[in-house]
Amino acid sequence: MNSRDILKILNEEKVKYLRLQFTDIMGTNKNVEVPPSQFKKAVDGKIMFDGSSIEGFSRIEESDMLLRPDPNTFVIYPWNEKNGKVARMICDIYNPDDTPFQGCPRGTLKRIIKEADDMGFTMMAGLEAEFFLFEKDEKGKITTNTHDAAGYFDLAPIDKGEEARQSMVDALCKIGFEVEAAHHEVAPGQHEIDFKYADALITADRIATFRFIVRKIATQYNLHATFMPKPIFGINGSGMHTHQSLFKGKKNAFFDSKKPFGLSEVAMGYIAGMLRHAKGFTAITNPLVNSFKRLVPGFEAPTMISWSERNRSPLIRVPAKRGVGTRIEVRSPDPSANPYLALAVMEASGLDGVKKRLYPPEPVNKNLYKISKRELARLKIGSLPENLSEALDSMEKDKLIKESLGDHVYSQFLNAKRREWKIYISQVHKWEQENYLSRY
Repeated sequence: MNSRDILKILNEEKVKYLRLQFTDIMGTNKNVEVPPSQFKKAVDGKIMFDGSSIEGFSRIEESDMLLRPDPNTFVIYPWNEKNGKVARMICDIYNPDDTPFQGCPRGTLKRIIKEADDMGFTMMAGLEAEFFLFEKDEKGKITTNTHDAAGYFDLAPIDKGEEARQSMVDALCKIGFEVEAAHHEVAPGQHEIDFKYADALITADRIATFRFIVRKIATQYNLHATFMPKPIFGINGSGMHTHQSLFKGKKNAFFDSKKPFGLSEVAMGYIAGMLRHAKGFTAITNPLVNSFKRLVPGFEAPTMISWSERNRSPLIRVPAKRGVGTRIEVRSPDPSANPYLALAVMEASGLDGVKKRLYPPEPVNKNLYKISKRELARLKIGSLPENLSEALDSMEKDKLIKESLGDHVYSQFLNAKRREWKIYISQVHKWEQENYLSRY
């Protein structure tokens, strides 16, 4: 669609507000909402906002920024707000002189996609973002009480979130998602909705939209949806398994029936690049202090840097499907990650392996959680960072990750997360009080 098409639809559908949505460096959705009198100005990319009010964007003396909407992201939300219909467009952030703002996460991903395009590849991606539904108390305060005691693939009446989940799927389908499956996950109150893979930018846009829709619909059932990776001790956390492949035209560049495992040299190079830079990109794919409470042995989340065709305990799994469906699944990311930055650093890592013609070690088809440290050392299998501080240290050592993010995003993200870690380690936590207060 072009600007004229969008303005016509806004008028015909009697839309009352247009939201210009963007994502900050930390992955939080933001928006500027405009009334009909400003629709043409908005669609033409002439709405400005104060970037100094957004963490990591700009200094107060350089605050004015332009919202440049992508016409391909135009949707009308499938519900009426109190004041009528609301539409949305996802925006890139530009400087007042019409140059791309270097701190725009969507722009960061577009730059890496251009690198792939220059190599003759289109990156395809599919994200599986898990989430929890928690009850609210009589005052509307969020609790960690799960709304059910169901498990993997359970049905109602055990799965009390089924109706809310169905409403989420309905809303997603009405705005153009092709939902492939929706089901209860392993832990009580945990859910997953899977939608069809697409090129990397579309997929990142969809995850940003998905998180908003899920949380919006949950409130209609007096539930709170959270993408926090590990909200409750002792049960599985929420992951965002990321399926990736490269295409050349309509041909899957990861598939070669004549090669071992049916994987091309491109696929093997991509896997090798991912393994090489895994420590460096973990701070981006797992950006919270809480993220690392999910990345522990025994709860299905990977901790070891290796790959396998079947085994789900390594970092990278290659699903059995071959031909056009050949892909890798990176199992460490979690749904708190900024989808644009997460895909950018993973794609950059894989492309680095392809450029340098790297080759990964042999796949490990054993359960890594049951292998001794001596055996892991013999196989030269490293582990992911154990906490956010270690992840940031690894990111600082990885030149490729810095280059893929760009100086602005890299420095702003690093500084914000260093502050977050410093605040966290200075706190006195409940566990410390329970274990030390009476003993010492």
